[in-house]
Amino acid sequence: MVLQDFRLSGRSEGFPGNPPDIPRTEGIKYAGSKLRLLPYILDMAAETGCSSVFDAFSGSTRVSQAFAAHGLAVTANDSAVYSKILNTAWLLNDRPPAAYAELIAHLNSLPPQRGWFTEHYGGLCAEGRSLGADGCKKPWQEKNTMKLDAVRSEIDRLQLDELTRAVCLTSLMLALDRVDNTMGHFVSYLGKWSKRSYGDLHLTLPPLRINPPEKHTVLQADVFSAALHPSAVSAEAAYLDPPYGSCNDKMPPSRIRYRAYYHLWTTVCLNDRPLLTGRALRRKDAGDNVAPSVFEDFRKTPQGKYHAAEALDRLIRTVRCPLVILSYGSCGRIDPASLQEILCANGTLLRAEKINFRRHVMALMQTTRVWAQDSAEPNCEYLFLLRK
Repeated sequence: MVLQDFRLSGRSEGFPGNPPDIPRTEGIKYAGSKLRLLPYILDMAAETGCSSVFDAFSGSTRVSQAFAAHGLAVTANDSAVYSKILNTAWLLNDRPPAAYAELIAHLNSLPPQRGWFTEHYGGLCAEGRSLGADGCKKPWQEKNTMKLDAVRSEIDRLQLDELTRAVCLTSLMLALDRVDNTMGHFVSYLGKWSKRSYGDLHLTLPPLRINPPEKHTVLQADVFSAALHPSAVSAEAAYLDPPYGSCNDKMPPSRIRYRAYYHLWTTVCLNDRPLLTGRALRRKDAGDNVAPSVFEDFRKTPQGKYHAAEALDRLIRTVRCPLVILSYGSCGRIDPASLQEILCANGTLLRAEKINFRRHVMALMQTTRVWAQDSAEPNCEYLFLLRK
C-alpha cells in the first residue's frame, strides 16, 4: 500500500459527531502533542466505527480528551504520573465544574511562601535575566514559584480524594504552563524572561465534562502490561503513538525524552523533593541512561533490526483490539517501509496516510540543529489503520 496525502473524509456514520469538528481540549505544552493532528486521527477512528478505544501512550491527553468528547469509551494509559493526573481530571470527573470553584478560589487566596520549588526553580527578575541565586537560568519567576510552594503544600495538607486532587493539580499545571520561561520543556530554560513569565500564577477552573460513571478507565502502567488490562482488551480499537526517538544516525542516545523533558511536571504532581542533577536541575531518576524507552532505542539487534522496530512489532502483537491506529513521525527511528512491513505481518493494512506537519519547536533549537538533519527536509506524520 502506497502512502497517500491525507484528505479528510468527514465521516460521521458509526461515530458520535463529525470528526473534523474538533472538540475543545486542554493541555500543557508538549513535544508529542497531537493537537493539530486531531482532525486526521478522529477521521480515521470514524472509519473504524468503533465505540471504545485504548489510547496506549496518552501523554498530554489531548487525544484521549477528544475521543471522550466524541462519545467513545476510553482506556487511557501512560507511564507518566502527570498524564494519569490529567486523565483522571478529564475522563473520570463526575461532578459539575462548579463543585470545585470554592476550593480553587481558596488555593488562589493563599499567601506566597518561600519553599523547595522557589529554592530550586525560581529566578529573580533582575535586568531581564532569568537567573536564580545559583546563577543558573530558571523556568519561573520567584513570585510564581512562591505561589506554587504555597498551593502545592496546601493540596497535600487538605488530604483530598483522588479526583479532587487531580482537578487541583491539573489546574495548577495549566496555570504554571501559562507563566513559564521555556521553549516547551524543562531540559533548558530561556536566558531572558519570556513575556508570559511576567504574568501572575492564577489557577482557573478547568473546563471539565461530567463523564458517565465507569465509562472511562485511566491507567499508569508499562504499555505492554496496560495492553492486557481487561478494559484495554475489550476495546474495539487501539490508538498507538509511541515515542519516536530519532532517525539520524549522528544523533546521540535519547535522553529518555519525556521523562527528561517533563521531569518538573512529575515533581509538581508528586511533591517528593527528589535528588536533582545538571544545570536544569532535572530529577536524577530522569537523567541520561536511566530506564530508557525501548521505543526510542537507537541501537540495532544482532540481526540488524532496530530495537524500536522490534518493540513496536511486539506491542502490536500484544494488543488484543481488532483494529489498530498507529501514528508515527518521519523523524522517528522506524522508516515508513519498515512500519508497513510490521503492520502487514500482523494483519491487513486498510489505510496508510501521510500528513505534512511542521517540526516541533525543540527541533529548531540551535543545540538540536547541531545533530539534526537538514531542517528544510519535509516533516510528515504517518497514520496507519490495521485490522488484526
